[in-house]
Amino acid sequence: MKDLLLSLSKGIPLDPLPEHPGLDSTVPHAPGRPISLTLNEKKLAIKNSLRYFPSSLHSILATEFLEELNKYGHIYMYRFRPTHYEMKAYSIEDYPAKSRQAASIMLMIMNNLDREVAQFPNELVTYGGNGSVFQNWAQYHLTMKYLSEMTDQQTLTMYSGHPMGLFPSNESSPRVVVTNGMVIPNYSSHKDYERMYAQGVTQYGQMTAGSYCYIGPQGIVHGTTITLLNAGRKYLGVESLVGKVFVSSGLGGMSGAQTKAAYICGAICIVAEVSPAAVKKRHAQNWVMEVYSDLEELFARVKVAVKEKKPLSIAYQGNVVTLWEKLVEEKDIKVDLGSDQTSLHNPFNGGYYPVQCSFEESNRLMVQEPAKFKEMVQETLRRHTTAINILSDRGMKFWDYGNSFLLEASRAKADIIKPGTDGKEFIYPSYVQDIMGDIFSLGFGPFRWVCTSGDPKDLEITDRIAKELIEKLRSQPGVPKNVQQQFNDNHLWISQAGEHKLVVGSQARILYSDCIGRSELAVAFNKAVADGILSAPVVISRDHHDVSGTDAPWRETSNVKDGSQFCADMAIHNVIGDSFRGATWVAIHNGGGTGFGEAINGGFGLFLCGSKLQEDKARMMLNWDVNNGIARRSWSYNDNAENTIKRAMELDSSLRVTIPNHTSDDLINSLNF
Repeated sequence: MKDLLLSLSKGIPLDPLPEHPGLDSTVPHAPGRPISLTLNEKKLAIKNSLRYFPSSLHSILATEFLEELNKYGHIYMYRFRPTHYEMKAYSIEDYPAKSRQAASIMLMIMNNLDREVAQFPNELVTYGGNGSVFQNWAQYHLTMKYLSEMTDQQTLTMYSGHPMGLFPSNESSPRVVVTNGMVIPNYSSHKDYERMYAQGVTQYGQMTAGSYCYIGPQGIVHGTTITLLNAGRKYLGVESLVGKVFVSSGLGGMSGAQTKAAYICGAICIVAEVSPAAVKKRHAQNWVMEVYSDLEELFARVKVAVKEKKPLSIAYQGNVVTLWEKLVEEKDIKVDLGSDQTSLHNPFNGGYYPVQCSFEESNRLMVQEPAKFKEMVQETLRRHTTAINILSDRGMKFWDYGNSFLLEASRAKADIIKPGTDGKEFIYPSYVQDIMGDIFSLGFGPFRWVCTSGDPKDLEITDRIAKELIEKLRSQPGVPKNVQQQFNDNHLWISQAGEHKLVVGSQARILYSDCIGRSELAVAFNKAVADGILSAPVVISRDHHDVSGTDAPWRETSNVKDGSQFCADMAIHNVIGDSFRGATWVAIHNGGGTGFGEAINGGFGLFLCGSKLQEDKARMMLNWDVNNGIARRSWSYNDNAENTIKRAMELDSSLRVTIPNHTSDDLINSLNF
């Protein structure tokens, strides 16, 4: 395999120019994008794409790239899609790199583009409909060449998928610094994004797509499991969801986690998905147990499962609005919990499909008749909301899963606004606002690791290390009750993770953990590498959807109450602070799960090779990476966060955080405004 991967060090294949491989018919493809460029902007898009190639090839490639632009609304450079090796995460030892840190990043990039992992691998989209690793295949080849050449005295700068170059730095610097979609605020609309993406000058990195840290749907399963468990506690007053019905939508890269998480919680889960390819993929991967396209048959199966109180995950191959409206008519099935995970950050380009026409017709309309398609989407959103409102009146508890459902429904003039709030609040909560926000404020969030050996045995060892560490941490004196509950949930998760067969792509794991837990896990993994217990280094990272990583008023910071939920200081400080405290690579993005212009989010990767230097980096960086967000949440009047940061200061005398003085509401209300 080493010989096969040597081509990664060669850069863009030019001599000879590769034959065009065509589109791979065995994988799903991104829908076409509406073309909204002027003639001069189209010319610029072609010019921008040709600058990756010598002028001797321009006459050949210019026509080809124009055809791609006209047909797909973007230039992916399909001709340069590699076909002589399988795109997946290989053992770190197989990569042709001078720096092992760089080799680990090459592994992570290839995992994000693995056909079993990526939503649209030929279009370099990992998840969310438009969450891109690169804008085109030339950028992929050039990036891999730079990574193969770089030393630990250089840093690669990535501008929205484009490798700007290797610059001198030092061993303590990040090996890679990534930005995605960083545009001037007044030019951060969805329309601006479409224009700039078509021109090849920016991209939507989602969260872990553009930061090379995606680990397949497992990455969100744990968080979804915790969300469902805590929804049961808060809304239904139960510790188990056995016999309870949960309904949602989406079986894509992130949403595909819902069925597995619901099954782990003991629930009967119905998830609607319009894409036959997505349904087939999740069913083949055993993330969905049964598939139905006939709702009468589906409902009959659900009634049996409820009666038997047996966990069940069902995919309904069809439009979610058809499902919701039929559930309104079906009086014999009580829906206990409901949500939505369609990609409504991208509502008019494949993230949400109208109920009035077929999947295939929708893909045609969004490109050829975008205005009509938008009208149909917004009508569907109104119908979607109406059905949810009726079922909520019957007792169902519904929440927005941070996918901009409530935001886009409000823009469609659906009945979704809470009375008396001047249009600023919705009748349903965001799941962060109502469920996960308190967990973030305790410092618990989606910590991740990847075993770079690719050996499942290494993953089993890390699971055991994590389990034993949780047992140690939860038994220590003075652990608050709400923290103890999180330890117990996470202990159950890591104890069962192996048997649930969650791995898709790299040998990776996710575990919600707090600041102390993350630091101790990193140190333990690093020691296991040093002692030869693990056969190769470990990369640690996290979802950007975390305590400190993202500022997003409709999701991650929706429970911030001092008016700063629209400010992005936390995410920016986080990535800067991570960069000089030891991160191997850092990333900062515009967008994320809620849409371009709706969030700023960032993340990191940190390479653990067993050295004392990397241990010190991990301790320093992870302390900052978590406590930054807790401090911000404490300052915005969150009691959990205030108690957590006070506890952190007691444990570390060098940590000093400004604590708010609390004001009497009676005093404020007594003032003569």
